[in-house]
Amino acid sequence: MTNDGAKGAQSEFVARHIGTTPADQSVMLDELGLASLDELVDAVVPESIRAHEPLDLPPGQSETDALASLAKLADANQIYTSLIGLGYSDTITPAVILRNVLENPAWYTAYTPYQPEISQGRLEALLNFQTMVSDLTAMDLANASLLDEATAAAEAMTFCRRLNPKAGSVFFVDRDCHPQTLGVVATRAEPIGIEIRVGDPERELTGGGPSEGVFGVLLQYPGSSGALGDLRPLIAAAKAGGAMVAVAADLLALTLLTPPGEIGADVVIGSAQRFGVPLGFGGPHAAYFATRDKYRRSLPGRLVGVSVDDAGRPALRLALQTREQHIRREKATSNICTAQVLLAVIAGLYASYHGPDGLIAIARQVHDRTRRLARALAGGGCPPVSSAFFDTLTVAVPGRAAAVVGAAAAERVNLRLVDPDTVSVALDETTTDATLATVAAAFGVALRIPGEAGDAAAGEWGIPDALARTSGFLTHPVFHRYHSETEMLRYLRRLADRDLALDRAMIPLGSCTMKLNATTEMIPITWPGFSGIHPFAPLDQATGYLQLFAELERALCEITGYAAVSLQPNAGSQGELAGLLAIRAYHHSREEPERTVCLIPSSAHGTNAASATMAGMTVVVVECDDDGNVDFADLTRRADEHADDLGALMVTYPSTHGVFEEHITEICELIHDHGGQVYLDGANLNALVGLARPGKFGADVSHLNLHKTFCIPHGGGGPGVGPIGVGAHLAPFLPNHPLVAEAGSASGPGAIAAAPWGSAGVLPISAAYLALMGPDGLTAATGAALLAANYIARRLAEHYPVLYSGRDGFVAHECILDLRPITHTTGVTVDDVAKRLIDYGFHAPTMSFPVVGTLMVEPTESESLAELDRFCDAMIGIRDEIRRVEAGEWTVEASPLRGAPHPAEDVGADTWTRAYSRELAAYPVKELRIDKYWPPVSRIDGAYGDRNLMCSCPPITAYQDA
Repeated sequence: MTNDGAKGAQSEFVARHIGTTPADQSVMLDELGLASLDELVDAVVPESIRAHEPLDLPPGQSETDALASLAKLADANQIYTSLIGLGYSDTITPAVILRNVLENPAWYTAYTPYQPEISQGRLEALLNFQTMVSDLTAMDLANASLLDEATAAAEAMTFCRRLNPKAGSVFFVDRDCHPQTLGVVATRAEPIGIEIRVGDPERELTGGGPSEGVFGVLLQYPGSSGALGDLRPLIAAAKAGGAMVAVAADLLALTLLTPPGEIGADVVIGSAQRFGVPLGFGGPHAAYFATRDKYRRSLPGRLVGVSVDDAGRPALRLALQTREQHIRREKATSNICTAQVLLAVIAGLYASYHGPDGLIAIARQVHDRTRRLARALAGGGCPPVSSAFFDTLTVAVPGRAAAVVGAAAAERVNLRLVDPDTVSVALDETTTDATLATVAAAFGVALRIPGEAGDAAAGEWGIPDALARTSGFLTHPVFHRYHSETEMLRYLRRLADRDLALDRAMIPLGSCTMKLNATTEMIPITWPGFSGIHPFAPLDQATGYLQLFAELERALCEITGYAAVSLQPNAGSQGELAGLLAIRAYHHSREEPERTVCLIPSSAHGTNAASATMAGMTVVVVECDDDGNVDFADLTRRADEHADDLGALMVTYPSTHGVFEEHITEICELIHDHGGQVYLDGANLNALVGLARPGKFGADVSHLNLHKTFCIPHGGGGPGVGPIGVGAHLAPFLPNHPLVAEAGSASGPGAIAAAPWGSAGVLPISAAYLALMGPDGLTAATGAALLAANYIARRLAEHYPVLYSGRDGFVAHECILDLRPITHTTGVTVDDVAKRLIDYGFHAPTMSFPVVGTLMVEPTESESLAELDRFCDAMIGIRDEIRRVEAGEWTVEASPLRGAPHPAEDVGADTWTRAYSRELAAYPVKELRIDKYWPPVSRIDGAYGDRNLMCSCPPITAYQDA
């Protein structure tokens, strides 16, 4: 891997993806005192893990050819009208939202809004989502989304248990919940000792309440069968028996139905998919989780709240940011550290675009067509099982269910075959009269014209008056102003302009790998051949997807050295859990169920410990040494202590401290010698691709963040995809699925996600990246990433000490800048530097992780030398400002560091009383006079927001008063 003339031999796309030219790389190598990238790799990557044979992957394609190949796969998928239901509905994404959000890099390249001053646009969109959910469910507050409905149900289960621990260990689940929800809940319950009891809530909850030992109940509203019943007596009975109640509800149905919050539910969960988010063969989709205000500190996931900035302006931030898995670690009941931000944004905007009247109109259209179909079926001798419903009918057709489903399929309409005697039909906003006629004909009946002789009475079918909604919702102006495309377009532009995403500047976040998400990679995800497939459509309609999965799995196996891959986990956290459950199942298969101890280095991310606990393991912390490596002596002691019950070691490689630990192979051997398995966190795989394969140097399982190394964009904090790769001995224990046998092994631990292949709709992005880069491009990208990190570390070392380094002073793909000495002598904190970087037009590096008081920088291979230098110059400029504090020119309180960031409103105010000039505040370098990002607010008071928690849209007067 030499840099000399390297780009001349690479494909045109590789040259576009890697930001540094051969000439740039020569300059950077000179800074490091090296002659070539090969010399850098030899100096950085331990020889003991090197893979010297090239990747066995197809050569890189041109962008035109890659798109043509993906188009063939999309065309191989057959788009039927899918009326399968099970929580997934076809929907119409308003074109203005499709083009200006889902297909807009200002939205899809944004990062999690941990720096709220530069995230006000996406935070407002998420606040709209929370408000929408709270209003429709009639609950006090909702989070900023979860991964899917099944995961949300599992989170509701552990939420209820944590809040109601003395009630017992049984979770009662309505048998009319979606089967994939039952599957995920069961997977999550077994390792932590929760008993799942599935039954008929009418029979088992009424007449004295649930049996002793039931701490929580999950009901579906309407049921998966479409049946609609009054939940009031069920909820009352469950509560009388000491249980908490969660309700899985259809948001569109709640525009017409009495919301669960008005009839006593403690938790309401569900999916926002049908609010404008494409089917995508199962995801990504935004789930929601709503609850009472008194439970707010137990809410899983993220929560957007309203606070104020230094000037008293309303400003948004993530409230209660020290989430459970970080502060409680091994005591956590949730490992959720992500969301489905991009999809939640779309769903909230869908509600704003249509408004309450528009949503009611859509719901009434769906419901009226369902009633019309029900009347036709009843008139033809096939009455639906339930006379009360919203959009789904279950129909008994003894002995001929397959024939009915086959007749509809012959007309390219998918119905759900429940069993040999039963068919289910679920309508949606795309359903037409022609579709209704096709469905009726499949049952052997005619669709009657409303009012036609023989038409059954309308009042016999539908929503009973007692269940009809009477309360208002979506009263905030944001749901009434943007109904025209002009207004919505301008609103979206205003929101995007408030944010700083990858389309504006480098986002140098350590551990997060914010790299180019090329337009060519993004184009296919909105093609109907990928976006329009129901996750439970017959697999012969998804042959293009199946081929894509097979090719992607093979490529990931080749890159990682593992024997098998599961694409089902739809986030890194879920990949962690899936990997640990595979290890657990492996030990059980060997009749060693006692192997439940999980060793985790002290530097690990909080989700590691939380995932281990969720997998039924006991966490034992291993210390790190002064160089940031796992303390091998302490690891040996711990392994010896737990030789009889050691289950696994969780280790991140390269390490969380940004170095290649020299002894990783010995670490793996030590764990294996003591009977354990090695879980290698793949968060930092961007430093390994083409150079080393975890499955070959000792690891047994890894999750792979496709939203990092493999170019699926972060989307403001979601979607993410976290598939796992495993050794051959763990392959039988990969996730499976209750509805699709082909999605996993029968001996697997169960379903991890609601959809068989998780967030399949964004997998074409990673497939395109691999096809475009080819084996040589992937390896070159890794070298360029290592070079960029070492270049930044070297340029900044005299200004900010680099906390950890490996052999010969080099780092891996990221470096940690130690600000603790500066803070000790001047009072300038990492917060001050982070906020001042905003004035320079940059997102801050990762703050105070894995070491408090530090900044972790990861530039990735996609940044140009000009952008790397611009960042270094900004950091050096900030260091010069710190020196002025050191010299006594300013106190830290009066410095531009503590005053940052500086919005235009403050800089342009009539009065300016600060100890530094307006010019220094706004234009610390002259280039900003030409191209300046202006933050919309100044520094936000997080403590105020937590003390005065407001997690739905504030009244307009709040902004007027400010």
